[in-house]
Amino acid sequence: MDRLKGRVAIITGSGQGIGRGIAHRFAKEGARIVVSDWKVHRGERVCAELHEMGAEAISIPADISSREDIEGLVEGAVEAFDGVDILVNNAQTFTPNVPFEEKTDEMWTVSLLTGPLATFWSMRAVHPVMKARGGGRIINFASLNGELGQRLTVDYNASKEAIRTITKTAAREWGHDGILVNAIAPGAASPVYQAWAKRQPEMAAEQERKKPIQRAGDPELDIGGVALFLASDDSRYLTGHTLFVDGGAWLGPSRERVQDDPEQWRRPEHFARIDWNRRDD
Repeated sequence: MDRLKGRVAIITGSGQGIGRGIAHRFAKEGARIVVSDWKVHRGERVCAELHEMGAEAISIPADISSREDIEGLVEGAVEAFDGVDILVNNAQTFTPNVPFEEKTDEMWTVSLLTGPLATFWSMRAVHPVMKARGGGRIINFASLNGELGQRLTVDYNASKEAIRTITKTAAREWGHDGILVNAIAPGAASPVYQAWAKRQPEMAAEQERKKPIQRAGDPELDIGGVALFLASDDSRYLTGHTLFVDGGAWLGPSRERVQDDPEQWRRPEHFARIDWNRRDD
């Protein structure tokens, strides 16, 4: 307990899902929380939850596609709590899942504004504040989609890979300022995931079955736990990394025959009958 006692944390998109989970986890460790969501009622609801836990928290609504809103968010945090120690860039707007050739300029604009540009704007705004305090922690959010080149989400994939590059560049440039910058690529039961799983229950079950840890992550316990590590002194010698917190999904699916019968790897005849050049194996 109290691993973040007295530290000020801005968490974007914390009105629900992963952001809310991180806010709860940080609050339990003594952080003072700036809840931010573009929907006012969501932010106020989570802020009330944190107050019930005995935490210090305020809600500052912000549209992350607006540089002015993001700069105002940081200014509001400094005004309320005299500084910022932790920035969690969790929020991003999703666009429709459509094939590559059907992605529109408008979809790209949304992904780029709310992804790498929003991340850049908020990081630039907190840099002088953190530097003056002797350091800080920035936690950005990437995605396995970008790493794998997932179909139907080319604009989102590109935006998330850009965020990984921003993370590494800032880590290199700001390390001497005491500012550590890392990213999380999560796999969690967020509202977006839950809505998709409700529409495609068989596909969701199959997706979870193929992971080494066969369940969706919990926003507070699983994702929030890793965010806590990155925000705390436990990660004092770690910067520039992307941590895939997804139950091992980043490893890719195992071969079905091995998953069904792991012992077959131990049988010599198995190797004699596999055609390793087959692409559909």
